[in-house]
Amino acid sequence: MASWKQFSTEAPELAAAVRQRFTFTKHHVLATLRAKGAPRVSGTEVDFHGDHLVIGSMLDAMKARDLRRDGRYALHSNPGDGSMEHGDARISGRALEVPTDQLDDYLDRPIEAPGPFHLFLMGIDDVVLAGLNESRTGMLIQLWRPGQAVTTFNR
Repeated sequence: MASWKQFSTEAPELAAAVRQRFTFTKHHVLATLRAKGAPRVSGTEVDFHGDHLVIGSMLDAMKARDLRRDGRYALHSNPGDGSMEHGDARISGRALEVPTDQLDDYLDRPIEAPGPFHLFLMGIDDVVLAGLNESRTGMLIQLWRPGQAVTTFNR
């Protein structure tokens, strides 16, 4: 599993494009696993602090409970206006909660939160950016996995 830093070092162009998708709009979709194994989707905000992709959560929110029990997740960027102009980004991996007494070790600037919160580092197993090809007649899909070169598929 990789950090955002590893991803941006190994695949800088793809990382820049994916980061743009996650900073273009505020709200995205997070998939987690419920206690009985069924998927749960939740709205979430993502942020980048230092070397890390992070999400925050209100204390004891269902997504936080899910991630504390089983860190596996999938994160999908907000598709925006539907034009697929800059692609559709997806990241999957395992989240790791940051202990409250270590928050300052991972945050490079203050977070505005109405109260106590959970902070999760989003470890990365794979990243996909899917968009239209230059002629807009098919899909161009880029895939990155830790330690591997970016693979490109045309469909």
